[in-house]
Amino acid sequence: MRAERDELAVAERVLERVSEQLAEERASATPAPGQVGGRAVMLIPHRTPDMEESVLPPDYRRILAAVRQAAGPVMARHVGEILGVDVTQRAKLEPLRGRLVRLVDRGWLRKLPDGRFTSRL
Repeated sequence: MRAERDELAVAERVLERVSEQLAEERASATPAPGQVGGRAVMLIPHRTPDMEESVLPPDYRRILAAVRQAAGPVMARHVGEILGVDVTQRAKLEPLRGRLVRLVDRGWLRKLPDGRFTSRL
């Protein structure tokens, strides 16, 4: 019983630390490196009307520029070609697709029902 109670106390402390970290991340408008499993991760902020692209890491700014450079909505493969990614290998293309989706989730891009990406106006 004591061991379970001790484990619960540790879990509560971890939950409290994670909750505080999430609150701090949401409060800051600039991306700050976070820790997940002891590894540094990039944090992409949710877009607000007064926020500029300069808050994004350079790789994400390049992705936004590539989407804007295209004549219309583009597939991840086309963005990869613009950025010089080897699009013949799925292992190289999927991380790019993940970044595009992350930009969609944070409000920087739009994803159309057919899977193409376009910039927000």
